[in-house]
Amino acid sequence: MVQYAVTLKDAEWTVFKDGKVIAQGMSRSRAIEQAQALAQTAMDAHEDVELVVQGYTGELSSRRTG
Repeated sequence: MVQYAVTLKDAEWTVFKDGKVIAQGMSRSRAIEQAQALAQTAMDAHEDVELVVQGYTGELSSRRTG
Protein backbone atom coordinates (compact mmCIF):
# COMPACT_ATOMS: atom_id res chain seq x y z
CA MET A 1 0.00 0.00 0.00
CA VAL A 2 1.15 3.50 -0.82
CA GLN A 3 0.05 6.47 1.28
CA TYR A 4 -0.29 10.04 0.09
CA ALA A 5 -0.96 12.80 2.59
CA VAL A 6 -1.62 16.52 2.48
CA THR A 7 -0.83 18.33 5.71
CA LEU A 8 0.26 21.70 7.00
CA LYS A 9 4.00 21.50 7.79
CA ASP A 10 6.04 24.53 8.82
CA ALA A 11 3.13 26.80 7.78
CA GLU A 12 3.11 25.37 4.22
CA TRP A 13 0.77 22.83 2.65
CA THR A 14 2.87 19.78 1.92
CA VAL A 15 2.35 16.55 -0.03
CA PHE A 16 3.89 13.37 1.37
CA LYS A 17 4.34 9.93 -0.15
CA ASP A 18 4.86 7.21 2.44
CA GLY A 19 5.95 9.82 4.98
CA LYS A 20 8.48 11.59 2.75
CA VAL A 21 7.98 15.13 1.48
CA ILE A 22 7.51 15.22 -2.28
CA ALA A 23 6.12 18.76 -2.72
CA GLN A 24 5.59 21.79 -0.50
CA GLY A 25 4.85 25.49 -0.51
CA MET A 26 1.56 25.37 -2.38
CA SER A 27 -2.06 26.16 -1.70
CA ARG A 28 -4.12 23.49 0.03
CA SER A 29 -6.28 22.96 -3.04
CA ARG A 30 -3.25 22.54 -5.30
CA ALA A 31 -1.66 20.10 -2.84
CA ILE A 32 -4.88 18.05 -2.77
CA GLU A 33 -5.05 18.05 -6.59
CA GLN A 34 -1.47 16.80 -6.79
CA ALA A 35 -2.01 14.09 -4.18
CA GLN A 36 -5.21 12.93 -5.89
CA ALA A 37 -3.43 12.74 -9.26
CA LEU A 38 -0.60 10.72 -7.75
CA ALA A 39 -3.08 8.44 -6.00
CA GLN A 40 -4.96 7.87 -9.26
CA THR A 41 -1.73 6.97 -11.04
CA ALA A 42 -0.95 4.43 -8.31
CA MET A 43 -4.48 2.98 -8.50
CA ASP A 44 -4.16 2.71 -12.29
CA ALA A 45 -1.03 0.61 -11.61
CA HIS A 46 -3.20 -1.65 -9.39
CA GLU A 47 -1.67 -0.49 -6.11
CA ASP A 48 -3.73 -0.07 -2.96
CA VAL A 49 -3.78 3.58 -1.92
CA GLU A 50 -4.56 5.59 1.19
CA LEU A 51 -5.12 9.33 0.79
CA VAL A 52 -5.02 11.42 3.98
CA VAL A 53 -5.95 15.11 3.92
CA GLN A 54 -5.71 17.56 6.81
CA GLY A 55 -8.48 20.12 7.10
CA TYR A 56 -8.00 23.78 7.92
CA THR A 57 -8.79 23.12 11.58
CA GLY A 58 -6.43 20.15 11.90
CA GLU A 59 -8.84 17.22 11.49
CA LEU A 60 -7.76 14.40 9.21
CA SER A 61 -9.86 12.59 6.64
CA SER A 62 -8.77 9.37 4.98
CA ARG A 63 -9.81 7.28 1.99
CA ARG A 64 -8.49 3.84 1.08
CA THR A 65 -8.72 1.59 -1.92
CA GLY A 66 -8.33 -2.16 -1.94
